[in-house]
Amino acid sequence: MELTTNNVWMMICTALVFFMHTGFAFLEIGLTRKKNAINILFKNIFIITSGLLLYGIVGFNLMYPGFAEGALGVFGFAGFGLEAPLVNGALDMAYNEGYTYWTDFLFQGMFAATAATIVSGAVAERMKIGSFMIFTVIYVGFVYPILGSWKWGGGFLDQLDTPFYDFAGSTLVHSVGGWAALVAVILLGARIGKIKDGKVQAIPGHNIPLATAGVLILWLGWFGFNGGSVLSADPELTSLTLVTTCIAAAAGGVFAAIASTVVFKNLDLTMFLNGILGGLVGITAGADQMSPTDAVWIGAIAGLLIVTAVSLIDRLRLDDPVGAIAVHLVCGIWGTLAVGIFGALASTEQLVSQLVGVSAYALACILSSIIIIGGLKLTLGIRVSEKEEIQGLDIHEHGMSAYSE
Repeated sequence: MELTTNNVWMMICTALVFFMHTGFAFLEIGLTRKKNAINILFKNIFIITSGLLLYGIVGFNLMYPGFAEGALGVFGFAGFGLEAPLVNGALDMAYNEGYTYWTDFLFQGMFAATAATIVSGAVAERMKIGSFMIFTVIYVGFVYPILGSWKWGGGFLDQLDTPFYDFAGSTLVHSVGGWAALVAVILLGARIGKIKDGKVQAIPGHNIPLATAGVLILWLGWFGFNGGSVLSADPELTSLTLVTTCIAAAAGGVFAAIASTVVFKNLDLTMFLNGILGGLVGITAGADQMSPTDAVWIGAIAGLLIVTAVSLIDRLRLDDPVGAIAVHLVCGIWGTLAVGIFGALASTEQLVSQLVGVSAYALACILSSIIIIGGLKLTLGIRVSEKEEIQGLDIHEHGMSAYSE
């Protein structure tokens, strides 16, 4: 009965994480211009469909290879395809005390696609769809699962004397996507009209209500993202995790709104929204280890970091239409380091391990992104023509419009 309860909870969480892709799509569409809505939707649908296929064919067994005793814990591969463990011809129900093999695959597969979705928003409105699709296949199919194995697959970061800790993916999911987004934005350059006479110009999104709905959907989905990462329906740990997740989100939103009002002298809804997401990303690494008070601090600092990071990105002349770098990279790093500062694991040794993990992922993600995106830039090209960008990617790359005129 306990296995059934745990498994049902994990399947519900899987559905919630799947629903997050609707939130990402709405957020990206709302914060960009209507002439590129089809392009963004196409990318998001491609990410989830190709991501699941790739994760089933190679990703799952790259991420959970079952490193042999004494292995370096850097790379392992358990074979192509999915093969459930059987006992007397039936599914091995002792595979995991919390859920079955099939549930494990599906839940982890939903996480895999998220990394590329983060990049999708950062490169919106100017990256060639073909090049983005090739990047997605390589990054989701191979880079993400290999890097994920370093911690969640029992790799070298999990084998440190004080193991690196990332409960639900502040680094393993969000920063992995965030580092790639940063590299892509640098290699792509800013959208036409973003910088005029040396000054950064705002390019307003066409549907802020849709973006707001997207953030609320993402917040709801995070109940599955973090709640499912307990890997069982344990009542105490699951409920605590959901409380810290929600409190951090609220604190992130409130403090981002206050800070942006002080700095920019206006009540900026988009800063409010990204502050909520920053709080969610920040708490994700240690949601099961924090008290509600810790969650307030982590979320509040994440909210302040959102405003600081968005301003810094503008000063650096980088163009991130949806704030993906500030939300997923900056707050992902903060949340990972916060595990060594707040909560049950707080210690100097843990903070050092967190720094080691952040550094290892930074180096690997930057190098792999430069190789993939840089290689595409030198061969197929990664940016659409000036004419296509001005007239919109929907018409030129998809031959249709999201809205009837």
